[in-house]
Amino acid sequence: MADLGFDGKVAIVTGAGGGLGRSHALELARRGALVVVNDLGGSVDGTGSATTAAQAVVDEIKAAGGEAVANYDSVATPEGGASIVQTALDTFGGVHILVNNAGILRDSSFKNMDKDKLEPVLDVHLKGAFYVTQPAWAHFREQNYGRIVMTSSAAGIFGNFGQTNYGAAKMGLVGLTRVLAVEGAKNNIKANAIAPVAKTRMTEDLLGPVADKLLPETVTPVVVYLAHEDVPVTGEVYSVGGGRVARVFTAVTPGIADPKLTAEGVRDSFAQIRDESGYKVPANLTEELLLGLEALG
Repeated sequence: MADLGFDGKVAIVTGAGGGLGRSHALELARRGALVVVNDLGGSVDGTGSATTAAQAVVDEIKAAGGEAVANYDSVATPEGGASIVQTALDTFGGVHILVNNAGILRDSSFKNMDKDKLEPVLDVHLKGAFYVTQPAWAHFREQNYGRIVMTSSAAGIFGNFGQTNYGAAKMGLVGLTRVLAVEGAKNNIKANAIAPVAKTRMTEDLLGPVADKLLPETVTPVVVYLAHEDVPVTGEVYSVGGGRVARVFTAVTPGIADPKLTAEGVRDSFAQIRDESGYKVPANLTEELLLGLEALG
């Protein structure tokens, strides 16, 4: 089968000055995409800014024969998001692919979590994805084409100590992905998410000796496929790391149905409620609602 190419497609990759974003940007450009390399150039906790990180990736892409432009705006404001998309329009005349990858860390146990740790993380991860996607969305709808890849995390999907802020933001991205998949279906806009594990400046101190097996380059192939015009799915989440790829999904057990349900009835049927055999995987709220109505007759 033919290689997956991106000739003529314009891709925005946020947080692309290093780590995962850099890897995604380089590979998309190698396959023919015109790439906006966005990176504020701040530290891991989101403070500071610099132009060197994004420009270095642009220089790498151009040295390899690709086309790219740097953007240094923050994703954390509506104005920044709009400016990132405008850079794609001004430089390349369009936008077809958006990889929401920008992120920061401000870890703390929940008892020590405060506003200064919570709000910046939500602003960059969750609101940031919203602020960049919305201006791109208008163009996706107009041209009846768009591909969106969100960067979620197992910290949100499954939980991880010390990351209530990060986990909440990352699980919020799953919800955002699911709704965009529903709303974008009629306009050939597909939105999917990854939950990656990779050695980056955000994670290398956490991963220990296993880090060298979890290079960003092992995550990028999944992003490339999800960003391609041929991707057959939307609204899905994939766990990715070190070359392993697995689907993560939200399912509903058959449960019980009793219009006269009592607390005692819940207690007495709790094992049956939790029994995972015969689960269903609804594609949207309507499908889940219909499952409940069907059970109730």
